[in-house]
Amino acid sequence: MTTDTPTDAFEEHRPVLMGVAYRMLGRVADAEDVVQDAWLRWSAADRTEVREPRAYLMRVTTRLAIDRLRQVKARGEAYVGPWLPEPYVTEFGDTVPDTAERAVLADSVSLAVLVVLESLSPLERAVFVLREAFGYPYADIAAMLDRGEPAVRQLAGRARKHVDERRPRYEVDPAQRRDLTERFLAAAAEGDLAGLMKMLAPDVRLIGDSGGKSKAPLRILETADNVGRFLVAVAGKGIPEMSFRFLELNGGPAVLILSGDTPDSVFQVDVSAGRIRSVYIVRNPDKLRSLASA
Repeated sequence: MTTDTPTDAFEEHRPVLMGVAYRMLGRVADAEDVVQDAWLRWSAADRTEVREPRAYLMRVTTRLAIDRLRQVKARGEAYVGPWLPEPYVTEFGDTVPDTAERAVLADSVSLAVLVVLESLSPLERAVFVLREAFGYPYADIAAMLDRGEPAVRQLAGRARKHVDERRPRYEVDPAQRRDLTERFLAAAAEGDLAGLMKMLAPDVRLIGDSGGKSKAPLRILETADNVGRFLVAVAGKGIPEMSFRFLELNGGPAVLILSGDTPDSVFQVDVSAGRIRSVYIVRNPDKLRSLASA
């Protein structure tokens, strides 16, 4: 592809820059701000000195994301109840045709993995994202971060060990997840506790994120009985002018629940051995604004 203007060159790489920034921050608005700042740096740069625009833009975006993440951690913002990443539309379409590559990208942006990444240092998170999600060589990552390659390898090993120890193991078959999601939604809407119990693993967990701005559990619910009864109780209360649609969010099928034209919540499940092992519910309105037109 030949690019004729600075805008053309930037837009060619915008999707991957957004992918890196979101995986670093777990927040769509923050990721968009970082990418916009990268554009400002790019538009002001002496591009005659830039031999590889993609490498330049990745370096700028990664460093800006690290700075933003450090600011967030330094503020030590208190969050009411469990925290989940902001849902992110990941319609890979034909842009990632290889099945193995799609699986890696989907896993690296999953809610389960992004929750674990929150516990890494900003540098560890950057190295993990660049290496595990985008396959960059250690030497290239070292150049982006202005670190020695041995130090980057050490950061990568520490981050990978941390993530491997803490992230749950789930099946990623999208057809199975979609089928269980559809049956789960139908059973919950009908208040069918027996139907739900057949789909929920005994040790299922429900993580609800409201940020204290809407109704959701302020702690993680555990066991099929507790989760099933909670879902039936919620369904009994109803949502005004409720409708729903399926989207691909964070690399897997999800359900967007609307009240009229306003996003009310997002549901997503993780599956293992044919049973639902985790239920994620995002109800913080600040995290649903970007889905209004999805």
